Amino acid sequence: MEDKIYTAIDTFVAHPNAKSLHNLEELEATFQPKSKPELLALVILKCNKAYYENQFGWTNKAISSYEKAWQLFQKNKLTNYDIVASCLQPLGNLYTQIGDYDNAENTIKQYFFIANAEKNQEQKYAAILNLSNVYQNTGRIVEAISLLEKTLQSEKLNAVQKGNLWNNLGANYFFQQQFSLAKKAFQNSIQLLKNDSYQSKTLSNAYRNLAKMEVKEKHFELAKEWMEQSRDLFFKNPIIEPRHQAQLYYDMALIDFQSSHFDESQINLKAVFEVLIPNYAVTKSALPKKNTLYAETVLLDALDLQAELFLTQNLPKKALESYQLAFHIEDLFQAMLVYENSKIISQIRNRNRTEKCLAIYYSLFQKERKAKYLEAAFLLAEQTKSVVLKQSISELKNRSREEKLIVEQLQNWTTFIVKEQQKLDDANISNINKAIQKQNELMLLLKSKRAKKSKSSKEFDIAELHSKLGKDKAILVEYFAGKEHLYVFTIEKKSIQLRVIAEQFSENSVIRKFLSFYKDANAIVENPTAFNHQANIVFHHLQLPKSKSSKNLIVIPDGILNFLPFEALITKRSSTTNFAKMNFLLNDFNIGYNNSADLYLNSMPFQQQKESVLGIFPVFEKTNLELAFSKKEKQQIQSYFKGMYLENQKATFQNFKKNVVNHPIIHLSTHASSGDIYEPASIRFYDQEVLYSELYHLEMQPDLVVLSACETGIGKLYQAEGAMSVARGFQLAGAQNLLFSLWKVNDYTTSVLMDKFYSNVKKGNSYFESTHQAKLDYLKDESIPNAKKSPYYWSAFVYYGTLENKTSSNYWIWISVAIGVIMVIVLYKLFHRATQRRREVHEEKRST
Repeated sequence: MEDKIYTAIDTFVAHPNAKSLHNLEELEATFQPKSKPELLALVILKCNKAYYENQFGWTNKAISSYEKAWQLFQKNKLTNYDIVASCLQPLGNLYTQIGDYDNAENTIKQYFFIANAEKNQEQKYAAILNLSNVYQNTGRIVEAISLLEKTLQSEKLNAVQKGNLWNNLGANYFFQQQFSLAKKAFQNSIQLLKNDSYQSKTLSNAYRNLAKMEVKEKHFELAKEWMEQSRDLFFKNPIIEPRHQAQLYYDMALIDFQSSHFDESQINLKAVFEVLIPNYAVTKSALPKKNTLYAETVLLDALDLQAELFLTQNLPKKALESYQLAFHIEDLFQAMLVYENSKIISQIRNRNRTEKCLAIYYSLFQKERKAKYLEAAFLLAEQTKSVVLKQSISELKNRSREEKLIVEQLQNWTTFIVKEQQKLDDANISNINKAIQKQNELMLLLKSKRAKKSKSSKEFDIAELHSKLGKDKAILVEYFAGKEHLYVFTIEKKSIQLRVIAEQFSENSVIRKFLSFYKDANAIVENPTAFNHQANIVFHHLQLPKSKSSKNLIVIPDGILNFLPFEALITKRSSTTNFAKMNFLLNDFNIGYNNSADLYLNSMPFQQQKESVLGIFPVFEKTNLELAFSKKEKQQIQSYFKGMYLENQKATFQNFKKNVVNHPIIHLSTHASSGDIYEPASIRFYDQEVLYSELYHLEMQPDLVVLSACETGIGKLYQAEGAMSVARGFQLAGAQNLLFSLWKVNDYTTSVLMDKFYSNVKKGNSYFESTHQAKLDYLKDESIPNAKKSPYYWSAFVYYGTLENKTSSNYWIWISVAIGVIMVIVLYKLFHRATQRRREVHEEKRST
């Protein structure tokens, strides 16, 4: 068997092409290795196959082959093979190439650990270089610079290694806009590499980077000179990989475009397509066919640049075609990713492209006044809304029991790594490496399970949205916060409108000025006139509806608008300092929120008929965390609804998990944190602090989750996806309707607001209406002093979820059931009578 496998490898490597690869795959399927030498031979076969699959441009297949090789090598504890150079290094690079940054980082750290144990300096250096690429691609520029500078200072490196590191360091300085440092770094790289003929590829990259620097400074002729040197050096390489060749042509096309040499740019773009797409046929449109595309970042960049070229030719519809092909490639990338973080980062590219498409659609509408452009723009914006959240919710419904277990274990190891890394210098590197290894094993297992399942998604139906808004008597306002403009879609029963607002969201923007009033409890109280003025400016700025044709308003925020309390905006300015008399938007509309119009449209019906509460009240008595009014809050809720109320030592995470599926309403009165750049958002139980991601695998389907705690809707913000908050943790666990906070809330006023909320729910109002009415009741309550009626106290809590009234919903469900039963009975009786009549006729005939 071992000899057969090696013979198959030699035969293939002698003539590597698509046909011989197909023959190898057929032969591979017949191998049944059992001994370790036979298994190692199969590992080597898969690594060779992966190498050539990558050469042929079959990235997905190459990744799969490398993964299987690594899986076999680990599982069978094989040795006597350089698995790092032959498998892990190229696999890590491919992960980086497709944007699977979590897997890339895990793989690189794993082979760094192996190289360190084996004292292999060359592989340690390669790991550092590749890890800096991952950090750069994920926006962690400071970490990349720190890693590279530290390595250059402390490691024993040769000139070539230093030259490569300086080139990477320059690229990171460039991203950080430290242009003088970047130029110096590129020059250092060239100085170190120029005498080594084997480094023409890296030297070519350094010249190319210098060209980009000159473009930034508008020195286009100098940029052209650097680019020509880069091209000449590149083609001195004895082996030229198609992808690297395509990257060179793309960089040349980009510099031509930036210097307004559009014809030259088009020629170089054509070269990109010819290199990357077999049998590429040039047409008038210059666009490749959709079925020839595959997951490749250079192709993606080329299609985006092609769209820009079409716009210079005043061909906006052709530009949209090019962007649509780029969106298709993004979908291919997305299907290859497992980790949440990588999926979110990949959406950032989509956002930038979407903004350009929205501008085109708006321009076309201005010229032709056709509603189809507004609908297309809305559908495109909607496709960027909480994509990963929606995917995760969909997967949650369709996962097998085995998949759920794998996902839970994978998340547990991720949490372990995060918590270990938070120890900084005291972190156990060996434990982290073992956890990464476990992650990799589970990730590969999960991939194999997912590969067997076909996915289908329902297309968004605008007509259905119009119909639902009509039934709900609601207006929907959806925002798309781009880099240059804020797009506002206003949708009612029969109409859709789009407005475009110039908005940079800088520190001095009207939005940020308004949000600054919520940094502490006194800011609004100390200057209510300034607040009134700014809140009115923001109301008009955000193009919110003024008519009361519908009583309900649904807001789909975006970017920092996720942190803005819309109900506290002022519709009409006044000089009053009495908060109860201010003209809040709250007085005009019942206001609710959602992550996307799709989640609003396809909201699930309520799952449970009874009303009972699982209440978590750690209280933290006699500690510096004590919540004095939490006990009162508990007593108030108990007076309205029965249930299980866990207080102090009983309010543990374990008790919560054990009972969470038994109650339709989940109420947590505790401490929470939004986290920061390094620490994720978390919520505190009596016995432990729980990260938001630890909530993902709870698999709950409550009717409502109330997070009566600070900053439960705040976390690291991603434009397309929203905040990585405690609320998101519960959403991913299966909670559809949530009430949560946007800043640090007051213990006393929160208990008052919660009392009024549950009082309204008890009366039979929907959760949506109860939230609105609780705030109005709070403002009308004469026992509350004016200072405590500041929006800081009552507008912190926002409701995300369905507008549906549970009572009326259940009523109609029971009516439907009753009608169904009656119809069955009637049909049965009719059938019985007909049967009886037939018998009577039959008897009469027999008698005759």
